[in-house]
Parts: sequence; structure tokens; C-alpha cells
Amino acid sequence: MIALLQRVKMASVSVDGQRIAEIGPGLLVLVGVERADGPAQAARMAERLFAYRIFADAEGRMNLSLRDSGGELLLVPQFTLVADTSRGNRPGFEPAASPELGQALFRQLAASAKSLGCATQTGQFGANMDIELINTGPATFLLHVPHG
Repeated sequence: MIALLQRVKMASVSVDGQRIAEIGPGLLVLVGVERADGPAQAARMAERLFAYRIFADAEGRMNLSLRDSGGELLLVPQFTLVADTSRGNRPGFEPAASPELGQALFRQLAASAKSLGCATQTGQFGANMDIELINTGPATFLLHVPHG
């Protein structure tokens, strides 16, 4: 499972012109599910997202996690994160999970984050989404929870 984290002042997701999710300060996370991922990867990713220390402490150093800062989490499914870009000029999507598996594991990730006490919103799986955000820092990180 791959996650692209963006530390934000705010972020929102709209589908067909309707805002379906919105957060204040916290993390916007684009999530890609790989073919070999399973429940263990979803649970581990939720733990990492909630505990990853990328928010400033009193001295301005990245020492606080989402848990510590009280920030919110916006998870957005994005299968293109797992694209194979190693050859040619067109991405290949063989590494991506099937839509059924991807949706199930994305839902599990959201449920796991909520069970950890994280205020969590989600984008809509399979939809064409418009995302607005203010990336603060900017601070963007790539997390990978390998399978196996």
C-alpha cells in the first residue's frame, strides 16, 4: 500500500460539483492499493498515518504526529499511485489491486484510522474527484507499507 501524505491547512473533495468531504488542519492522503496488499497493510498504514511525526512542536521541529496535533485525516483513493512507470511513455496499471480489492482495503484503512481515534473523512472510490488543498510547508511524504 502506498500513501502520499500532504500536510495541509485545509483540504476538500468534490464529486460532480458537490463537496463530499472537508478537513481543517491535518493530512490529505492519496492512497494506492497494490495487487498483493491485504488487511495487514491497511491496518499498518492507518497506524503509520496516525503516528507519523510531521507536525511542528513548540520549537518548530517536526516532532508531533496527527494524534499529538489533533489534526484531521482526509483519505482519497488514487490507484494511479501504484502505476508502473519504468518503461515507455504510458503508465501500466498491472501492480494495482482490482477495483473490488482496492475498495475493500481502502474502506478498511478508513475504518482502522477511525478506530484509532482519528477524525477521518474520505473521497469517493471510483469517482472523478476534484481536490482542493492548501499544503503547508510545503510538506509532502511518500509512505509505503510493503506486502509479504
